[in-house]
Amino acid sequence: MGRAMTKQQRADIRWALSDAFVDNEVDYAAIARQTEEFDRDEIKRILFEEVAPVCHSNLESTLPTIWLCFNREELENDIEEMLNAKKHNWMKNQLNSLLVKWLKHRYKYIWHNIETHY
Repeated sequence: MGRAMTKQQRADIRWALSDAFVDNEVDYAAIARQTEEFDRDEIKRILFEEVAPVCHSNLESTLPTIWLCFNREELENDIEEMLNAKKHNWMKNQLNSLLVKWLKHRYKYIWHNIETHY
């Protein structure tokens, strides 16, 4: 528990966490299994600061478009684009910080369900 991760492992973790935002039954135990060898605080940070800002709109829409899984390549590109934008734009960084606070409140049940399977 708590080892450093490679870029590929980070992409794997992001994709596993994105399953929590599909419009289908979520296998929280599977997400926990795929992320358990890494630091839980870092997994939680990735969930709320990297994955949720990109994926949450799927659960917020009346008719979600993603039912089975997110496209892995698009997900990774969208997350990297978002992180790069907030790094280079003060206003986007501030707005993203507010969004993350809301996401932590709105989707705390996701983290709770993952954490119960560790």
